[in-house]
Amino acid sequence: MTDARALVAALAVTALPACRESAKLPISAEEGPHPVLLAPVKLVVPTTNVAPARGWAPGARPTAPSGAKVTAFSAGLAHPRWVYVLPNGDVLVAETNAPPRPENDKGVRGWVGERFKKQAAKHEGSANRLTLLRDADGDGRAETRTVFASGLTSPLGMALVGEHLYVADTDAILRFPYVEGDTVARGAHAKLVDLPAGPINHHWTKNVIASPDGTKLYAAIGSNSNAGENGIDAERDRAQIWEIDTATGAHRVFASGLRNPCGLAWEPQTGALWTAVNERDELGSDVPPDYLTSVHDGDFFGFPWSYWGDHVDTRVRPARPDLVAKARVPDFAVGAHTAALGLALAAKGTPRGYARGMYVGLHGSWNRRPLSGYKVVFVPFPDGMPTAPVVDVLTGFLSPSGEAYGRPVGVAVDDRGDLYVADDVGDTVWRVAAAPMSASRIPRSAGEEEDEAKNEAEDEEGRTPP
Repeated sequence: MTDARALVAALAVTALPACRESAKLPISAEEGPHPVLLAPVKLVVPTTNVAPARGWAPGARPTAPSGAKVTAFSAGLAHPRWVYVLPNGDVLVAETNAPPRPENDKGVRGWVGERFKKQAAKHEGSANRLTLLRDADGDGRAETRTVFASGLTSPLGMALVGEHLYVADTDAILRFPYVEGDTVARGAHAKLVDLPAGPINHHWTKNVIASPDGTKLYAAIGSNSNAGENGIDAERDRAQIWEIDTATGAHRVFASGLRNPCGLAWEPQTGALWTAVNERDELGSDVPPDYLTSVHDGDFFGFPWSYWGDHVDTRVRPARPDLVAKARVPDFAVGAHTAALGLALAAKGTPRGYARGMYVGLHGSWNRRPLSGYKVVFVPFPDGMPTAPVVDVLTGFLSPSGEAYGRPVGVAVDDRGDLYVADDVGDTVWRVAAAPMSASRIPRSAGEEEDEAKNEAEDEEGRTPP
């Protein structure tokens, strides 16, 4: 028997227990500040339940709450994964995918995981560019599309500070000159700082956000493994958020122990930095939950030794009970394996309920039965902290048979309150127009009630955007 046939035969036998494993809890039990945490499930191979990439039929689109209007802001893109709204309303989209990672899928478990994940994607290779989308007539569709910058290396995060646009490639943060209205980057870029990459580069995406005063950048850097299986040395400078000086590129570790932080946002009431984090796989369909959390200087969240505070991952060697004891519990769970990636603060002027909170792009599970994620949700922050329940905003990304029409990733909001969603399977950036949406399930603070009353008064005067 050839090695390949032996491998297939072994997988056919060992995968049977994983095929039977399924969630015992509804996702709602795994959401909020106090999620239910069941014991991990020991499996020979991980649970695999892939939503094969299908794409959207012509004219089809995701589903939004009654009263909201969804339009394909721009379609036919190449794996659009992240979006950023410029001050003049132009939208930058990162058309990007994983770089070559020759050592990322070594071993049987890595081979299995990578093959299943590829079923959930439509693209291999990366366009490696930023594309600028402009909707000059305000009809919800970009009539202008230009390549803003090309020849990048798996770019993702973007942040504008004055006349400099910072872009997080997989291996460096670059700085481009920018003047409002530019449709193409002017001049050559400069490198601000190197970022950890290399031949494993397990979590290749790097995101970036600027401090309110523009003197610092905060870069989200994912781990180099699922749960330390590549060795602790491989996690050097990984699973962290860096603070970077925009003038010099000097950097330091701001927070650590975050398996895969991705989305970043500032919460205005408390001034805290928040991030969306993917937790580890291969412990069963129910644990651990992905989460949102505030991040403060010096915080440690447990990776790889523990999750959700002091819940020890016994797979990780050597054990570090001293570090587990220091692990901070995250603020708010968003369900097991939902793949929380995008994070965006709702615009203050958004009418009727969505004025205080954050949108979260849930890219969707590949190792939970039944599937989880595959939608955009809104998490209310009525008093500067997240509150359950989580509210669905954009759904319908899965077919009745469990195929993926699309998968939401990055989310961004313009100053009118309109939501933009990068869909890397549907190859589309969706726009959800700010409109009266049901807020019956959304907790509100006194300040939000005052904002809503003001918005309603402005509606009567015709000054509030649609």
